[in-house]
Amino acid sequence: AMAQNGTIENGLARNACPPPLPQPVKIPEIKHTKIFINNEWHTSIKGKKFPTINPATGVKICDVEEADKTLESMDTGKPFLHALFVDLDGSIKTLRYYAGWTDKIHGKTMPVDENFVCFTKHEPIGVCGAIIPWNFPLLMFTWKIAPALACGNTVVIKPAEQTPLTALHVGALVKEAGFPPGVVNIVPGFGPTAGAAIASHMNIDKVAFTGSTEVGQLIKAAAAKSNLKRVTLELGGKNPCIVFADSDLQLAVEETQKGSFFNQGQACTAASRVYVEEPVYDEFVRLSVERAKNIAIGDPMEPRTSHGPQIDQHQFDKILELVDSGKKEGATLECGGCAVKDRGLFIHPTIFSDVKDHMRIAKEEIFGPVQCIMKFKTQKEVIDRANSSQYGLTAAVFTRDVHCAMSVSAALEAGTVWVNCYNALHAQAPFGGFKMSGNGRELGEYALAEYTEVKAITIKLSEQLTL
Repeated sequence: AMAQNGTIENGLARNACPPPLPQPVKIPEIKHTKIFINNEWHTSIKGKKFPTINPATGVKICDVEEADKTLESMDTGKPFLHALFVDLDGSIKTLRYYAGWTDKIHGKTMPVDENFVCFTKHEPIGVCGAIIPWNFPLLMFTWKIAPALACGNTVVIKPAEQTPLTALHVGALVKEAGFPPGVVNIVPGFGPTAGAAIASHMNIDKVAFTGSTEVGQLIKAAAAKSNLKRVTLELGGKNPCIVFADSDLQLAVEETQKGSFFNQGQACTAASRVYVEEPVYDEFVRLSVERAKNIAIGDPMEPRTSHGPQIDQHQFDKILELVDSGKKEGATLECGGCAVKDRGLFIHPTIFSDVKDHMRIAKEEIFGPVQCIMKFKTQKEVIDRANSSQYGLTAAVFTRDVHCAMSVSAALEAGTVWVNCYNALHAQAPFGGFKMSGNGRELGEYALAEYTEVKAITIKLSEQLTL
């Protein structure tokens, strides 16, 4: 995910006047670190806890109770303004949107053979499990619970072990808002234990997962082997952006870079493959490098910061290993390509030019601040190359030609295609992937189908049937 309800530039809508910068944010007191079940806080049955770390400083924030077969900026390291204007704002809009659906979910009456009446009802699935990632913990929390609750289900949600604090705080708000016990349950823990238990539990009727393709495959297998529970998967992406020579080049540079570096590149929608038409390629690279060098790197709690740390050491090491592979395979490093000196898990925004399709950085999901810029000559060529990935989550097209925009967007194998914008997500519009980027849709009216069962009722009209 991702700038919801409009495109975002450093957390602000493009061309909007920025609001006054808030004062440096005070570190909040951590009140909720236990498992939230039936509106009560519980300790782990096995007495286990695990630490959650501030990725900007490497300092432990607190210990959290770990479930098993039983505060956004600080927890994730994302810049404060991004958390405020994207994550929090998008979460509020998602909740309000689905609150409006609660009394509008209904079936249909259809004509059938003579002397029969047939109609359908959309009923809740039952207990819905949700397993959410660390990159957008609040936004993904609301994307999962809002449609599930609107359809009348109950939810058991496992936040990522790296970022449990936001979800646990929302648990306190759930209780304060007066939700009945057991409607929303929050079980922090690790994937192989708490996550696997949700995927394989015989009394959980549906599971929704956002994360890697590899883990998504495990969840789908576990769901099949248990009770054939319904599965919604929002998985990885290697998302192509196609920049034609007739496009507004400055806009294309801004939007593709926003797509590449937003949330330090830690997004399934990251614009990690940028195809630029040959006549404007050199100028596009020059403008991109110039802009990347001016990105403000620093403390996520400082309002002027637009680029924070990676989530943890594992992710940090993986990104730099892929950067090294790009250098070794012959791509041209234009800027970045290394860690920020003496700043822990921070990596400079990185741009490679002369990237070839066979290189690892052009094929693998990096999940870091790395932009790969490639050259193309013809429309057919670039469509074939864009579709050559195993993924099909998002794509973007930049052109002034409406016929080109429509034909290319129709040809791209992706669940979402943006034209002359990037990361333009809205609560009303469906989101999900083709191919190995997942199954099903989140957001919009389409998500309601993922959380309901359709029941057909047929009545024979006769004299025996009376009111």
